[in-house]
Amino acid sequence: MRLAVVGSGYVGLVSGACLADIGHDVICIDSDPRKIEILLAGGVPIFEPGLEQIIAANRNAGRLTFSGNLRQSLRDVRAVFLAVGTPSRDHDGCPDLAGLYDAARDMALAIEPDTVVVVKSTVPVGTGDEIECILREAGADESIAVVSNPEFLRAGAAVRDFLRPDRIVIGAQDRSGREVMTKIYQPLSRAGVPVVHTSRRSSELIKYGSNTLLATKIAFINELADLCEHAEADITDVARGMGLDSRIGPAFLNAGPGFGGSCFRKDALALVRMGEQHQASMRVAEAVLASNEARKRSTVRRISAATGKPLRGCAIGVLGLTFKPNTDDMRESPSIPLICGLIDAGAAVRVYDPSGHAGAQRVLPGDVIYAKSPYAAATDAEALVVITEWDQFRNLDLDRLKRLMAEPVIVDMRNIFRPEDLRSRGFRYHRIGAAPHAPEAPRLHALPRDARRGLERSSNGSAIVLDERKRRSRAELKAASPAS
Repeated sequence: MRLAVVGSGYVGLVSGACLADIGHDVICIDSDPRKIEILLAGGVPIFEPGLEQIIAANRNAGRLTFSGNLRQSLRDVRAVFLAVGTPSRDHDGCPDLAGLYDAARDMALAIEPDTVVVVKSTVPVGTGDEIECILREAGADESIAVVSNPEFLRAGAAVRDFLRPDRIVIGAQDRSGREVMTKIYQPLSRAGVPVVHTSRRSSELIKYGSNTLLATKIAFINELADLCEHAEADITDVARGMGLDSRIGPAFLNAGPGFGGSCFRKDALALVRMGEQHQASMRVAEAVLASNEARKRSTVRRISAATGKPLRGCAIGVLGLTFKPNTDDMRESPSIPLICGLIDAGAAVRVYDPSGHAGAQRVLPGDVIYAKSPYAAATDAEALVVITEWDQFRNLDLDRLKRLMAEPVIVDMRNIFRPEDLRSRGFRYHRIGAAPHAPEAPRLHALPRDARRGLERSSNGSAIVLDERKRRSRAELKAASPAS
């Protein structure tokens, strides 16, 4: 089929390239002349593993082209994928749909009868209905179908996620739209990928429900990690024991500095706003957002506690800027509040990231120093903080690090190192979800026999150990009282 993708950002470019890779003729359209210029010149405006190669291969095969002219590009197109960004609005947190609606109006008179308009953007429930109204009001033919087809692409693994997804969700209100979408994805469904057919509104809500549930797992494991630190448990062991339960699974149970990126906060906040609009409170999503913000703000306190002194005048090295490895995406990255907080506290901050420097310079204070290597970031540092789990950080020369640092203090916000490797070299190692100087063997807290006899059950079934002093006081009073 001949397909068009409107919007050549992260979702649109990956989707367009991968649709071409499974055999379709695809034209990617964008209103940003600079982006189209880069693509026409053979470049790629974003960093995503495997994307450059797949774009080059399909351009050379003649299946993938780029254009800045929306109306001319829609001639003889069977389906148009809308992949326009829907960021949160500053004043209320609702998704900003202005760009998406503008694109629908612009293409209304250019798309031909029987074309399928596919909403790939993440949009609130009911948006497909509104787009259908916009197209009709602008004069589009009534045979044009509007379909929801949410994306589930992870930064750093987007190409794989598109070509080998867990599922494909298609929300269509009519038979013609459903049939066209089934044909588009036939190469993937034949390979065994499940295709979920739903109503348009259900499809729109699946994306928000999925991302908010994943964000909930992250927020929960981070709070559990805090408990582990105070209770002398280890979150790594706890998460593994939980994740082996098939009902829970191990994914998204890695404790860290809080979730970032373009999706989780935006989508959880949008779900909260949808709940308000439909009189259905999303209290769990509200708690997840509050927990994550508190998590991000706590990182500066962790570093101050690790150094054992005020941060004013301290040299702090930071490894990792992007919200996750294998991307250049800085959106909502936990590194931003961390570094801004360090600067506000008077620390001198030197950072290193394999791909995030350009994006970081647009959002971080101007007095941040950008190092050329992890070792340069660590030089003369009184603490080194790992904020993003790039693989190259896992294999650093620890002896060299110690020689370079002013103080051998490492705050590992991703638990990428083995504690014994660092402590055997004399580092003061602080990781997430474990006491700073956890004992080698677990301490057993056995109750004395007398205290065990004082174990009672409360009315709600929870166990309560009676205070030993109160128990003894009652025994003494009973012994002193005259016999009845």
